[in-house]
Amino acid sequence: MPTNDPRPTKAQRRDDAREKALQMRRAQERAARRNKIVAAAVLLVVVLGAVAVVWFTIQQSNKAKEQYGSVVYGAGGTDVVAPALADVTAPSTADDTGAIPISAAGVGEEGDDDVVVTIYFDFMCPYCGRFDAANTADLEALAQTDGVTLKYRPISFLDGSSKNTNYSTRAANAAAIVADKDGEHFTAFVTALYENQPAEGTAGLTDAEIADIAEGVGVPATVTATFTDTVEGTFTTAGSETEQTGTWRTFSAWVAATTNQMTADVGRIGTPTVLIDGTVWPTTEQQGLLYEPGQLKTAVEAALAAKG
Repeated sequence: MPTNDPRPTKAQRRDDAREKALQMRRAQERAARRNKIVAAAVLLVVVLGAVAVVWFTIQQSNKAKEQYGSVVYGAGGTDVVAPALADVTAPSTADDTGAIPISAAGVGEEGDDDVVVTIYFDFMCPYCGRFDAANTADLEALAQTDGVTLKYRPISFLDGSSKNTNYSTRAANAAAIVADKDGEHFTAFVTALYENQPAEGTAGLTDAEIADIAEGVGVPATVTATFTDTVEGTFTTAGSETEQTGTWRTFSAWVAATTNQMTADVGRIGTPTVLIDGTVWPTTEQQGLLYEPGQLKTAVEAALAAKG
């Protein structure tokens, strides 16, 4: 349709283009400022959230230190000198090597000239959980076999992997108390702890949960009530002969001694470690056998047959 409106001149078109470009630039600048404000706000929220997480973690860590400060021998300091087995109070069923022997004669009994199967374990160790799951039934059968003695050696080298709750020592101390006061439920309690094993790096089971698990396999409440009992004793630190006084759970000093003794007996700390008549089984190249049902039982039966 014809129009009488004059066409914009070249200059007008240029000015319109410049104005439009200016408006677009200003809109972009406003959008950029908004984005910066939003980004700053988001960053502030993230920072505040991180601060809150750190604060909460520190509070939980301090709470754990306070709650579980009287668990480990010598408060678990890195410079604490581990006690000797001869200098600590052991469970009544333990022998002088730091083990709890189990044979057909019962808990705390070692047969004469038996094939001896020694098992070092830490209740926080996931591989120990795998080992127990694969071998529990076989270990129960071996414990009832004439000529075989099992020696359980709980240690606590993974205390640092439970967010200041010292789970390894708490669980080992509880197991030692069961061995001391209610030996017939000792192995069932060990297995139940592994069936309910917490992940490494977590706070582990609470004391109440450990007690519930023990009572679930038949340990009397009068025994589980003593899981958190403490005793006073003395300890020394590296480079000093001055004795210091401390408080820790009933058999924590014994657990510290058994842990230290493993280095002397085996030359290293690591779990699970199994010895058959003093020789580490299986070889380094065959470590997978630890987690295959039947393999340990077969090896022990072969050692028993070799004795004639």
